Amino acid sequence: MAEWTEEITHVAGTNLAMIKGGQGKPLLVLHEELGHPGWLSWHQALAKDHTIILPIQPGLGKSPKLDWINNIHDLAMFYSWVVRDLNLAPIDVIGFSTGGWIAAEMATINPRQFRKMVLVGPAGIKPPEGEIMDVFSITARTELNASVYDHEATPEFNKLYGGERTPEQFEAFEDARTENARLTWEPIMSSHILPHLLEGVSGLPTQIIFGREDAIVHVSAAEAYRKALKNTDVKVTIYDNCGHRPEIEKSAEFIKLVREFLA
Repeated sequence: MAEWTEEITHVAGTNLAMIKGGQGKPLLVLHEELGHPGWLSWHQALAKDHTIILPIQPGLGKSPKLDWINNIHDLAMFYSWVVRDLNLAPIDVIGFSTGGWIAAEMATINPRQFRKMVLVGPAGIKPPEGEIMDVFSITARTELNASVYDHEATPEFNKLYGGERTPEQFEAFEDARTENARLTWEPIMSSHILPHLLEGVSGLPTQIIFGREDAIVHVSAAEAYRKALKNTDVKVTIYDNCGHRPEIEKSAEFIKLVREFLA
């Protein structure tokens, strides 16, 4: 496994926990609403030629809560500040679920801070068909189970989330749910403003990745994102027999696609 470390960095006016690992050009990774799941096979593969920089969202893990952050756009402003402070721009970015939403918001603030952008099952835009699951009205376990299409065919899911939760894991999930409910409660995990702001983004190559059977964010959101990003080069890839976590459900295909896109 590629080596990784967690360190506390004073940046953007606060102490921020960050996971770092790998070598090569930097890659900013924005985790999902339940927090960083752990160092997975896709992290390991991309760390062979990228230095992965994965900030832990304020209010989660060892990153202190910032009361001035009241919504996802505020959080995107904060992460843009982090990128400036660390002199990372232009950097490649990949965001998962709400992390994808954050990346999209960051692109509306300043698309030039990114070189290329990958959005994996992004929340943020209300799907024209289906819906975004109200993940805050169900348990974390129910959301996790719904996030994968075929548990038996996804060994990394079972490795991560199989068995009973430890008290520490349960507490981490609930902290993440509490903080993200505060930021994304109304409307649930979406913004009616974001599609309009994305029309102002240009010159940012973007790869959107969805599972066709995504039960958390309906797959029609992929086309909604493509239409909103009409002034930039957008590629859309949809995996069949795949839910909300293509990075572990279709790991080999996902790694190949992202590696080639970021090359």
